[in-house]
Amino acid sequence: MAAGLRKRGRSGSAAQAAGLCKQWLQRAWQERRLLLREPRYTLLVAACLCLAEVGITFWVIHRVAYTEIDWKAYMAEVEGVINGTYDYTQLRGDTGPLVYPAGFVYIFMGLYYATSRGTDIRMAQNIFAVLYLATLLLVFLIYHQTCKVPPFVFFFMCCASYRVHSIFVLRLFNDPVAMVLLFLSINLLLAQRWGWGCCFFSLAVSVKMNVLLFAPGLLFLLLTQFGFRGSLPKLGICAGLQVVLGLPFLLENPSGYLSRSFDLGRQFLFRWTVNWRFLPEALFLHRAFHLALLTAHLTLLLLFALCRWHRTGESILSLLRDPSKRKVPPQPLTPNQIVSTLFTSNFIGICFSRSLHYQFYVWYFHTLPYLLWAMPARWLTHLLRLLVLGLIELSWNTYPSTSCSSAALHICHAVILLQLWLGPQPFPKSTQHSKKAH
Repeated sequence: MAAGLRKRGRSGSAAQAAGLCKQWLQRAWQERRLLLREPRYTLLVAACLCLAEVGITFWVIHRVAYTEIDWKAYMAEVEGVINGTYDYTQLRGDTGPLVYPAGFVYIFMGLYYATSRGTDIRMAQNIFAVLYLATLLLVFLIYHQTCKVPPFVFFFMCCASYRVHSIFVLRLFNDPVAMVLLFLSINLLLAQRWGWGCCFFSLAVSVKMNVLLFAPGLLFLLLTQFGFRGSLPKLGICAGLQVVLGLPFLLENPSGYLSRSFDLGRQFLFRWTVNWRFLPEALFLHRAFHLALLTAHLTLLLLFALCRWHRTGESILSLLRDPSKRKVPPQPLTPNQIVSTLFTSNFIGICFSRSLHYQFYVWYFHTLPYLLWAMPARWLTHLLRLLVLGLIELSWNTYPSTSCSSAALHICHAVILLQLWLGPQPFPKSTQHSKKAH
């Protein structure tokens, strides 16, 4: 009898869920004219786009030729570790020495075994196709929580980008691996799981160092939420994970590991640059130019921190205090405050990057709709925003890059930066989000 009650309970719950789903779909059909304009339909549109992406990605894998660039080099690098070499200065592939942190080694070591020592390219493509769909899912969950971007924009973020599909399933770069971990980290931060969010953020950094562009924004959020003392355990998680992952290599040759995997002064080749093609090569390679970009990067970060992110009326040094001891009562961070700070921090770094290569597009591609639509300026209409997206896509699809494509990319970046500066404040004094932080 108890079993019968459980069965009826389960069937009743299933019927209730089916009824709610049917009502939701009927309401969506009745409001179909708003379907592509109202952010509350993000999940419905996202589900349709993800289904479409399954077919598109399958078609790309089977109909478009795979291009070998770095995959064999990745496999050679991790094969060296498998064979017992832990000195980073001795690890290299066809394209040069190993320049990625230890997390990259472990993840691609798994891919090495999953793809028959890197020889089964089709299996690798299928794995990266799943990675691509997982990235979309995590990105859509972020956009669903922010409720800022009209769903019609997601079509341009999914099906219309040739370059991003290429980076994932035709080139097999490590950049998508780092970004999927980063988007998982952001989802954990939105759920107020700060410890786990910092853990996966550090894991993303351990795959590729570009994720550090989000770090200034994350540091600001941690200080806002916890103060200096409360942020130390979270920062300890980030640092501790790097030590644990790199321990075998640190024990063998610590200076070699740190200099190779976190080489901030690494020189880039002019022939691959997407963003600085209009400069003379001598200027592109000059250290003074690199120093000027770094200065501009840090200056703009400071301006955004002072004038856009910190809006309580107190000195920014008040962030170092315990939140309960500040003059202005602390308020829980909203999803838009978290996402806006992180995405803006990364975008500023992109704008002043010493060089952007084609695979670097995924560093910020999925954040562009938010940056353009979440804080709208009145003068930037839907059409102009789509034009900016289109020009950015065109610039990244121009190979080799030209002076015009690089200049167009910088103009589009400048438009987005201007909107971020002139748009509504992302940190109003009143907040709606009230989840307890962990």
